[in-house]
Amino acid sequence: MKIAIAGASGRMGRMLIETVLNDPDAQLVGALDRPGVEQLGQDAGAFLGKTTGVKLTDDIERVFADADYLIDFTRPEGTLTHLEAALRHNVKMVIGTTGFSEEQKAQLRQAGEKIGVVFAPNMSVGVNVTLKLLEYAAKHFAQGYDIEIIEAHHRHKVDAPSGTALAMGEVVANALGRDLKDCAVYAREGVTGERDPSTIGFSAIRGGDIVGDHTVLFAGIGERVEITHKSASRLSYAQGALRAVRFLEGHKTGFFDMQDVLGLR
Repeated sequence: MKIAIAGASGRMGRMLIETVLNDPDAQLVGALDRPGVEQLGQDAGAFLGKTTGVKLTDDIERVFADADYLIDFTRPEGTLTHLEAALRHNVKMVIGTTGFSEEQKAQLRQAGEKIGVVFAPNMSVGVNVTLKLLEYAAKHFAQGYDIEIIEAHHRHKVDAPSGTALAMGEVVANALGRDLKDCAVYAREGVTGERDPSTIGFSAIRGGDIVGDHTVLFAGIGERVEITHKSASRLSYAQGALRAVRFLEGHKTGFFDMQDVLGLR
């Protein structure tokens, strides 16, 4: 599997590079980053003390010419630029970027008509199993339970709520026959009045080096149920991304998520 990594100098990019280098079935063929990054020109394995022969570059065309797959955990604007190149070079994409608008998500879906695309706000196997648990739980807590989603991430995260929290909200809302756009509450301040029982609340915490914690709280009268997933390392995201690459080996085109990759539908 000839794999290129976008955002190669970042925290997630480095974890992806390390994971690819440690996989006997994978070959690192490209390390892409934005212009101006000081690591450009360095070997992609330098941070591990390894020589890979692959240097960090901002030359999109060269990276895509050598790759069969691009794993992209960057930002929406960068991912969409990479997507255009992927379409030109017929390179499949695994996308873990968050913060897309609905219009941008539509572009990802449309790309699946020409190349294989796996898009998921969280590639972790544990998170995706948690989504299935939430679907089951929500159906049984449809009446008499208030639903709140609490997430915590490191100080450098630029979007809120997290893509994973929103995915959890969408799963819960769909299970209840609601549209998240209509029932989500993202902020509370001042005299807000009593809680509307049809809403799904979100709270975002940012601080330190928290990798990613997510809790969905079903609060009833006399009891509450909390379903929580905590990430201690970005390794689970990187391993999930490689599973997505393997999944795409059998799909020339199509738009998929990790529920498809893991056979959870």
